[in-house]
Amino acid sequence: MTLDFSKYADGLMPAIIQDSISNKVLMLGFMNEESFAKTKADGKVTFFSRSKQRLWTKGETSNNFLLVKEIIVDCDNDTLLIKASPTGPVCHTGADTCFNENNTSFSLEKLEGIIADRKNNPSASSYTSSLFAKGINKIAQKVGEEAVELVIESKDDNKEKFLSEAADLLYHYLVLLQAKNYKLEDVVTVLGQRHK
Repeated sequence: MTLDFSKYADGLMPAIIQDSISNKVLMLGFMNEESFAKTKADGKVTFFSRSKQRLWTKGETSNNFLLVKEIIVDCDNDTLLIKASPTGPVCHTGADTCFNENNTSFSLEKLEGIIADRKNNPSASSYTSSLFAKGINKIAQKVGEEAVELVIESKDDNKEKFLSEAADLLYHYLVLLQAKNYKLEDVVTVLGQRHK
């Protein structure tokens, strides 16, 4: 990755921060070579603050960090696109983004994150944690049960029941993937290879 910080008189390159899951633009900041190196080394977005005239890691006072998932450089090597996972509201106003957009939409990736958290940080009150505690055989059994229930509901015309069973199957399938230390993206990769 070759970046041309010299294109800018102040050596500050624009860095667009995008949510790695929702693809919402979270904010725009500026990086010099030092802040870019720190961002890569620490895995947390660090800018050069023009007002403070120093390096500034987003979240250093609020704990609302931007955890780096991917860094992309534009075709002219003079603008950064950083895909990140925010640990809280991004804007100093408390908004999800600096453009006052809501960034709390639900997704399969978010559900995977919740399931992983329940596996890694078990809670006695969590159904998901209880599945992991019972082991792979119980999880696999639940996937089978939910698949059968979905097949049964598919024979009727009750939209609500059919979609509910489809959601149950998908949830338990994601739990099974997590139990086997895989993610949905691993399955998507296989499907992509088959599509070629």
